[in-house]
Amino acid sequence: MKKIEGIGPKIAEHLNNGGIMTFQELADSPVERLQEILDNAGPRYRMHNPGSWPKQAGLAAAGQWDELKALQDELDGGK
Repeated sequence: MKKIEGIGPKIAEHLNNGGIMTFQELADSPVERLQEILDNAGPRYRMHNPGSWPKQAGLAAAGQWDELKALQDELDGGK
């Protein structure tokens, strides 16, 4: 998970606790579900924007590392 821009160790832990363990599971997760996990994790995590995480995770799950890097170069903190 930590290869996804905007996801650090603590957010990865909260995603795992929410049942999201793999890049594919993250890719298949609706942004609303990701935001719900962040909201439930507390005020420190509500400020994060998971909007690009499923797309990033889809590229990672497909092994498209160059495409992921290009996308991440355009992002600012996962947004």
